[in-house]
This record gives sequence, structure tokens and C-alpha cells, in this order.
Amino acid sequence: MTPTTARPRLRRRPLIATAALTSASLLALAGCSLGGGSPAPSATSSPSDSATDSGEPSGEGASPSSSITLVTHDSFNLSEDVLAAFTEETGIAVTQVAPGDGGALVNQLVLTKASPLGDVVFGVDTTFASRAVDEGVFAPYTSPALPASAEQYLLGDALTPIDVSDVCLNVDLGWYEENGQEPPASFDDLVLPEYAGQTVVTNPATSSPGLAFLLATIGAKGESGWVAYWEQLRDNDVLVVDGWSDAYYVDFSGGEGEGERPVVLSYASSPPVTIGDDGVPTTAALLDTCFRQVEYAGVLDGAANPEGAQAFVDFLLSEPVQADVPEQMYVYPVDAGVELPADWAEFAPLASAPWDVPAADITANRSDWIDTWTQTVLG
Repeated sequence: MTPTTARPRLRRRPLIATAALTSASLLALAGCSLGGGSPAPSATSSPSDSATDSGEPSGEGASPSSSITLVTHDSFNLSEDVLAAFTEETGIAVTQVAPGDGGALVNQLVLTKASPLGDVVFGVDTTFASRAVDEGVFAPYTSPALPASAEQYLLGDALTPIDVSDVCLNVDLGWYEENGQEPPASFDDLVLPEYAGQTVVTNPATSSPGLAFLLATIGAKGESGWVAYWEQLRDNDVLVVDGWSDAYYVDFSGGEGEGERPVVLSYASSPPVTIGDDGVPTTAALLDTCFRQVEYAGVLDGAANPEGAQAFVDFLLSEPVQADVPEQMYVYPVDAGVELPADWAEFAPLASAPWDVPAADITANRSDWIDTWTQTVLG
């Protein structure tokens, strides 16, 4: 079944790690104004009509110093009118630096902490947040607008949780119906002979969801069992690719994919994009395989405008932003009181019990785990 043509193509932040940019080249990118809409703005994009083209804030009585630089991943995206409201309400203009995906973002924050790239950061996620905090990248600040539903995701006093997403395996329901087979439902199913050659995942060394999925298997199988589990996956002909886009659009058989594998590493929020003319998704997320990622915002230590940075963190928790993030960035609002799009509420629930690995363990073992995975799976 083909998704309706009115549905947007599933958008995600780029997942193939980008090469680290030099501090000088990133600073050269910082002069563009932040726009909204689709696709997500890049650091070299033209200013939106609603943004302050000159870098001057548009609020009454504002001065050139009333500005902030947002450092984020390169798929940060809000609706144009939602983003413009920040400048209209505060008189603070926003420019953007986007060094790459979540991993590249943290690398640059650490490398430039003595001379920070901007004032405020959005997009540091669970898998790398502890590294940035331990490196002293952020100044203490937790937004007073933090909803009660977000308190469980706090990591000290320097980061404010903004959104959540579950990285999970997705299955092509149509493929299994056509082939007269029940889809897998768990990690253990994936290594059974009847599911050989059906799964495509992404490399944890080059992909944010790939790392999240590795952590999910570590959470599920434990330190003593995860390597043996990946040996079973390898022997069951799991396919590993560098990034999410290749996995989903090239190798996956479902959605808009053109491949032959009916199991793909994606997100719990992916199925609504595959809703067909009958109003039902053609794919489903396996909620027993999920790892929860949380994206954080924080004020950079040494920010030129820390008050403006704090105001932007507060803004990211406002109802208009929280209601905007599902369809703009395919993530869930951290505020559980914000209503989800109707198809999300029906077809994209978050996992009730996602797998978890403590942040301190991720920090201490990330590199070793990736090295071990590489030797085990890729040889």
C-alpha cells in the first residue's frame, strides 16, 4: 500500500557523522539569520522573511546587542511563525550555527569551549549529553518553565530537556502479510532463522540512532550478553549501513523505501508518515526494542548574552514550540500536557518501558562499546 501523496516525506536529522569543522569556519557561518519551515535551515541558508535580515532585533527599542547565536544540529526546525514570535516578543534576534548532527555538535562544543560558538545550544541528546556536561561546556541553568513530565530527564543543573524520541525497529506490515509471515516483535525474534536477512540497522560509529540501538541491546542483554547477541545478529545476516536515510529509503521495503528488507532501525514516530488512503499506517514500530533519546538545551559557559540564552531555553518549553516539534522535527514534546497530532496519538505512542543505560555508563564506555561492536559485527 502506498502512502498518500499529501503526506510529507519522513524527515530526520542527518545521521551520517559529518567531519568536524574548524572553529574559524564555524564562526564564519554564524552570520545567517535563523529561518523556519521545511526543509530544516542550514548554517548557510538565506534568512527567512520573518527573521531579522540585518541581524538587528525587531522588537521595539531593541539594540544590536539584543541578539543571540543558537548552536544546534543541522535539522533544527520550527514553523516560521512560531520561531518569529520569539524575536517579536523579546526583541532578541537569533542567528544559527549548525556544525552537523548530534555527535558533531558535541564535538564542536567541546573543542571550542574556551571560545564558545554562541550563546545557547539545542540538540545535545542522551547519548552525548554527559560528555558535554563533564567537559564544562554549559553554565548552570534549568528553565523555571520546566514541566513536571520533564523532571525525570534532568541531568544536573546545566541542561533543560526539550523533546524526546524513541529509537526503535520498524516493520513493513504489508511485506509480512504478502509473505504469510508474522512480523518479529522482540530482540530475540530477530536472530531466529525465519527472520534471516530481513533487518537493516545503522552503524553506531556513524549514526545517532545506530548508537541508540546499540545501547538498547546493551540495556536488554547486559554487559555480559550484548556481544553474543550481536554475533547472532551478524550470523543472521543483519545489514549495517552508515546512516538512517540509506537504511530507510534504500534498503527498507516499507514506507517510501525501495529495498528488500522489511525490518529497519527507525523511530516510534515513523509509522504515521506511512498512513495510506485507508487511514492506517503500512508500518509499525516494535516498542519492545526502543531506546529513549532526549534532546536538551543549555546556556553556553562564556555566552555573550546569557540572559537572552536563558530566554530562548524558556521559549523552547513554551506551548507553541512544544506543539510544533512533532511535525517539524518528528520528536515528542517533553511537556506531556501538550496535545499530539491525532495520528501520533493513535499510531505513534512512546514505548512504555524503553531500554535504558545510565548516562555515566555511556560516558565511561561509549568508545569501548563502539570499538567492540565494530570488531564483532564488521570484523
